[in-house]
Amino acid sequence: MLVLSFLVELAGATMLLLYAVRMVRTGIERAFGPSFKQAVTASRNRVSAAMVGLVLAIILQSSAAVALLVSGFSSAGAISFGAGLAVVLGADLGSALLIQVFSFDLSWLVPVLLALGGGLFVKSERRAFRQAGRIILGIAFILISLRFLRETMDPIRESTFLPAIAEYLARDFVTAFIVGCGLAFAMHSSVAVILMCVTMVSIQAIPVVAGVSLVLGANLGSALIPVWLTRYMENQARRVPCANLVVRGSSAVVVLLVLNKTDILPYVGSLGSAQTLINVHILFNSLVLSMIVLSYRLEVPFKMMLPDDPPSLEAHSPLYRSVLDDAVLDKPHLALANLRREVLRMVQLVETMMMPVMDLYTKYDGETARSLIARDMHVNNAFDEVRRYAAALQGNALSKAEAKTVRELTEYAIAVEAAGDIVVKRLIPLAKEKSEKGVRFSENGAAEIRKMHSHVMANIVLVSNLLVSDDLESARLLLEEKQEMARLERKSRKRHLKRLSDGVQISFDSSDIHLETAGGIRDFNSHMSSAAYPLLHREGQLLETRLIEQNYNDLEVRQR
Repeated sequence: MLVLSFLVELAGATMLLLYAVRMVRTGIERAFGPSFKQAVTASRNRVSAAMVGLVLAIILQSSAAVALLVSGFSSAGAISFGAGLAVVLGADLGSALLIQVFSFDLSWLVPVLLALGGGLFVKSERRAFRQAGRIILGIAFILISLRFLRETMDPIRESTFLPAIAEYLARDFVTAFIVGCGLAFAMHSSVAVILMCVTMVSIQAIPVVAGVSLVLGANLGSALIPVWLTRYMENQARRVPCANLVVRGSSAVVVLLVLNKTDILPYVGSLGSAQTLINVHILFNSLVLSMIVLSYRLEVPFKMMLPDDPPSLEAHSPLYRSVLDDAVLDKPHLALANLRREVLRMVQLVETMMMPVMDLYTKYDGETARSLIARDMHVNNAFDEVRRYAAALQGNALSKAEAKTVRELTEYAIAVEAAGDIVVKRLIPLAKEKSEKGVRFSENGAAEIRKMHSHVMANIVLVSNLLVSDDLESARLLLEEKQEMARLERKSRKRHLKRLSDGVQISFDSSDIHLETAGGIRDFNSHMSSAAYPLLHREGQLLETRLIEQNYNDLEVRQR
């Protein structure tokens, strides 16, 4: 019974730790996600790239998350292999430093964090403050989960169950290494696994020697996570995670053998202190980080192992083929699924149109512009097919809920088609005009436009998730992002007008294009965000009006 109770309590504490780490990461991604690309891709050399990775890993509390970001940017050609690998290796060290912070006795801070985070999250109406509250609450939950882990281990320490396992792991360092690797991979969080190991060693539930092997295994497991998650991506995106796995994995095996076959471990730390695990973890990742001197030399062998994918023709891409099937029109549940997939395909097409727009503003390329305009024809054709299919489907016997779903999807297809028109008829011509007239944005103005564009691209991901899952939280977040976009546009307009009043000549020259671009991006986002309204309306999450009735009635009385 003691073992069963221990396993249940251990699972609960572990799940709380995983949830808390994820809560902090998602809060930060929602608050600052669009800024990450600029931070990562702006790195000019290996040292600055490594520092960016270190900071991002501390912020996101996950080196694997940083590796996935780099993979995405590598796939788009936004960051080189050498700089990308330096970012990932820096992130590994940042994750190690984070362990050191959480190892301190911060129990006195928990009530403060709960009060502050809870107050911001529950009471604040502003999105930024709510996300700050989410982050603070997540940190508090991490500290609480670590305390739960310590309390869970206390009753089992004196039994024969845990000491037997701990003794076996101390004798067989290879098994301990594999267990650490498996735990990190299964939990998708090396931070959580290493914090568990540190906690167990601190209460003497397992010996330091076994803990060190577990920690080194967790480092290997952490490097496996992004390789696994990018397995279906193109080769260019997979090179950095695979290089990180080879560098970090081989280093982990070498250090494991050195620490277990020699008497060097006492020089790293005391054999009775959990701090030794943290020292090993930090020193190991510092050693791995020194490999950035070879980061650019590794590109050639990994490019040979993972060569560039052959260019795909649009005609062979599923993105350019309709998924509507007239043969299932008499089966409403299948036809509705087809209709939803077709609208999702429209969203993906518009996403590929919007993504390179900022590149056109930086350096206009006629061939790219013509390619984007050609894609708009695919969007228009898909929209025509959606209307035809919806009309045919409405002719069948549909339930009230099914008929409503058809109308909602058709209305959203109208919005997506309008968003595509904004790219083709407003943003691309503005980029062309900017290039032809030799107009330049001010540094601050360009940063404001890029920030709005980054928010839009992040919101399209939310739209795709919403179309697939009907997730209420995604719908609410999407509407919050719409309000945030309106705020960004107003803020940019005010700052632009302030620059004009200050007599900044470059702002005078670019005034019309800047204001129209900001308005176009805002309108594009509004169309794409309209996917949230049907679900929010069904769930009673929308107010009927934003007007204050009492004030309106008082105004009527005064007018009489």
